[in-house]
Amino acid sequence: MTILDTIVEKKKLEVADAKAKVTIETLQSYPMFARTCYSLKESVRERGTNGIIAEFKRASPSKGLINGEASVEEVVRGYQQAGASAVSVLTDGDFFQGSLDDLVIARQHLSIPLLRKEFIVDTYQIAEAKAYGADIILLIAACLTPKEVNDFADYAKTLGLNVLLEVHHEEELQQNLIESVDAIGVNNRNLKDFTVDLQHSYDLVNKIPDRYIKVSESGIADPHTINALKAAGFNGFLIGENFMKTNDPAAAIKEFAETMG
Repeated sequence: MTILDTIVEKKKLEVADAKAKVTIETLQSYPMFARTCYSLKESVRERGTNGIIAEFKRASPSKGLINGEASVEEVVRGYQQAGASAVSVLTDGDFFQGSLDDLVIARQHLSIPLLRKEFIVDTYQIAEAKAYGADIILLIAACLTPKEVNDFADYAKTLGLNVLLEVHHEEELQQNLIESVDAIGVNNRNLKDFTVDLQHSYDLVNKIPDRYIKVSESGIADPHTINALKAAGFNGFLIGENFMKTNDPAAAIKEFAETMG
């Protein structure tokens, strides 16, 4: 089994357990379920933001512990102050040491879109995302069928959520060009062995229709790389580890953003 297979198998058990404890009807009664979501498209295209979707991530399966000390509040506020277009928060506990509590804390300190970074395998997780303050959900084509992508995206739109679809190669892209997706992210990290190659982004950028926000994900460690990706046609850039591996992620993104020019 690949790392992705292991994560998905564990996630299905986790969702079944969550459903047994809290029903969707209960989630729908949470105060944040009724809030209007911020628009990812508007935020990415707004003057004063830099296209970065900055991620709060404590750990990963490939790197182990990245940063076990950082404060969610301090980091996400720093991301916003540095001009990030959106913030991503990992909510997986087993492999990334995240939680839904992290999402709630982030929401309290942000006025830009918030992505629940999660391995979604059930509509229940989408309702959870809305109930805990997310504006955006992530759908990973590598662990979903095209029908699941379509059904999950349609459900997310009924809740007012933005949908970011993650693909790794052209087949996944072509199978999922649907109206209910707002943004398409090209993950430069292979989820089977976690190797990283930015060429994935350059290979796919012109095959993504312009109606979508185009996001390059993972492996971006240099401001000049963002400038090159912008020139190629991307307008969003998901970056996490590059900031989180430092002692002060908020200072790291500030310096990074200033160097972008």
